[in-house]
Amino acid sequence: MERNLTIRVEQLLTQFPIVAIIGARQVGKTTLVKNLRPNWRYIDMQKPSEQERILSDPEIFFRDNNDSVILDEAQIHPMLFDVLRGVIDENRSQKGRFIITGSSSPELLKHVSESLAGRIAIVELGTLKTNEIAEAPLSDFYQWFENNLTKVNKKIIQINTPQIPKNIIDNAWFNGGYPEVSMLDNAIEKQNWFEFYEKSYLYRDVAALFPNINKNNFQRFFRVLAHLSGTILNKAECARDLEIGESSVKNYLEICSGTFLWRNINSFEKADYKSLVKMPKGHFADSGLLHYLTGMMDIEFLKQHPLMGRSFEGFVIEEIIKGLQAKSLGSWSAYHYRTKHGAEIDLILEGRFGIVPIEIKYGIRIDKRQLVSLNRFIEDNELNLGIIINQADTIEWLTPKIIQIPVGYI
Repeated sequence: MERNLTIRVEQLLTQFPIVAIIGARQVGKTTLVKNLRPNWRYIDMQKPSEQERILSDPEIFFRDNNDSVILDEAQIHPMLFDVLRGVIDENRSQKGRFIITGSSSPELLKHVSESLAGRIAIVELGTLKTNEIAEAPLSDFYQWFENNLTKVNKKIIQINTPQIPKNIIDNAWFNGGYPEVSMLDNAIEKQNWFEFYEKSYLYRDVAALFPNINKNNFQRFFRVLAHLSGTILNKAECARDLEIGESSVKNYLEICSGTFLWRNINSFEKADYKSLVKMPKGHFADSGLLHYLTGMMDIEFLKQHPLMGRSFEGFVIEEIIKGLQAKSLGSWSAYHYRTKHGAEIDLILEGRFGIVPIEIKYGIRIDKRQLVSLNRFIEDNELNLGIIINQADTIEWLTPKIIQIPVGYI
């Protein structure tokens, strides 16, 4: 299965001595790196035999293996980063020497920033994007962001890649994008996979990274968090409901985010409004895991559930983020926008391409009243492009500055 991120990683290997691929457990990091460099030496840092061989004398190991090495789950032994720095500095001009992977961004990024700054590029690999499941090319939609979108050029604003069928979209939305789940046909097998994934996450990964954590409280929080996906989380209220301290809620949320299961979206605070809600919004990064945790039985059950709109919004946001991560766009950021008066925009992207506000609607038809917040934001920030993503069949300009894009095109 070809991953969208492949070309991006290949580019970075020509520019940096080390490339780190980070992401949640079971998203396909190991498969990706082995496919990228099948002839490199692969080392699983979770295997005791591999650990003993390297940790007994890491300087000798890296003297004899100073390039063409893959270190899987490298954050487990951060002392290796100091040794790697010395190996790299002996020949700083040599690129593409190591690939490392990690499933815990707080630990990995901490040690990378301390030891390997300037020597390493870091990319995030999420679960499968819908086009990967469908074995289709990445949408032309993401090429738009290679241009300055402040002044809209209609020649840029077009999509020539085919629309992914709605049944494939629905399956990807309901089941999520974990590669193993995407290969299972039986609903019970999928439920079993998620059940063991949750147990492994709670009792192995989190327990190993945070040995002093109250496992029962964290498990309760994890389940409650699923029902709050797509909302602005009130930590004080959550703490009262769970009868735990607010500091524990903050720590637990950081753990979920740091292990890539939860994504925080900060508020867009550049607009000068006193009524802005300046709090982050968040959602589960994989919709399949979300639906398992909230007891969804099938896609029809989901479509009748109060969580449906928030689930679809989170799914689309992740689809967009995965697409942008596959492109060489420089730094960019994702925000949400909400005022105390109820004006809301689901996603605002900002980068070298400018500022692009995006509204996500589950329905097919758009009422003009649904464009009020988007129109106002476009006017206030002197923009020329706003996007509506929904379930329509065709790409269509709804106003001179707002374009409708069916979800199958992104």
